[in-house]
Amino acid sequence: MSRITLQTLDTVSAEAKPRVEAALKNNGFLPNLIAVLANAPAALATYQEVGAINGQTSLSAGEREVVQLTAASLNGCGFCQAGHTALSLKKKLLDEATVAAARNIEAIADAKLNTLALFTREVIAKKGNVDDATLAAFFAAGYNEQQALEVILGVSLATLCNFANNLARSEINPELQAYA
Repeated sequence: MSRITLQTLDTVSAEAKPRVEAALKNNGFLPNLIAVLANAPAALATYQEVGAINGQTSLSAGEREVVQLTAASLNGCGFCQAGHTALSLKKKLLDEATVAAARNIEAIADAKLNTLALFTREVIAKKGNVDDATLAAFFAAGYNEQQALEVILGVSLATLCNFANNLARSEINPELQAYA
């Protein structure tokens, strides 16, 4: 049971209602993350707007999912692990082995994606203050300064949803249970 109210179309404020309606239309169900964030319309708006901006970065969709899965795993957010696993596999952004490795904080077979995961881990662990060797390895793998900052952007998005889910402790929606 969620510690934070799960809003519905019938209970949500007028300010958040259009965003909840959009999430319901886009997903075919109302993810509990959205139902929780709807308690704070600014938090819901931030999540959706930053999510849209994150989707426009130069990182590929699969690379963005490595960042999200890595962050969700480090932050202990089972909801986001399930959601990003579903997205990654349904849209064929990552293969099952890559998803499993990211979820389990293990080495990813693809060297470039592994470097991205390692960089993301250090960004989170050191609050952005990665050491010179980690940054050099990130650049040597083919990433650039823009993408280093885009990882920070992805981590900021993950932090909002991971922490909101951890605070609420709401259940993973039935639609995502198979990916938990």
